Amino acid sequence: MTDISRRQFLRGDFTGKRPALPRPPWARPEAAFAAACTRCCDCVNLCPQHILTLDREARPTVDFSRGECTFCGRCVEACAPRALEKCGEAPPWELKARIGGGCLAKTNVTCHACGDACPAQAIRFRPAVMTAAQPEVDEPLCTGCGACQTPCPVQAIRIA
Repeated sequence: MTDISRRQFLRGDFTGKRPALPRPPWARPEAAFAAACTRCCDCVNLCPQHILTLDREARPTVDFSRGECTFCGRCVEACAPRALEKCGEAPPWELKARIGGGCLAKTNVTCHACGDACPAQAIRFRPAVMTAAQPEVDEPLCTGCGACQTPCPVQAIRIA
């Protein structure tokens, strides 16, 4: 059983489908990205955050367990075949933070690790009577950078 399928099983996902791996920021749509990417690894080698890794086909993907994306754009600058390409003011991707049911606040334990780590202040905590404040993601503010994922002590946050 692979590490990904083990995590899917433990989360109750029995579909057998492999989750789509997030591509680097400003990646072209998947088919165009796959056609353009030459697997040169220049984007991976130049990422100052070291969050880019290679998937099974040796194409770059983002591993938020290693840290956050600062959207510095070095990966785009390094991509000669233009599999990564900034298009005007378009956001780098559509990824957003998702807070799962395993969140400590949902079990009445006060924890603000994700909110404290969020540079965009997109995670806020709604006060609740007789229970811990509940986290909410303000989607328009969330950049999907992944800064909130690693600090979560129970790995209840994913970027999707």
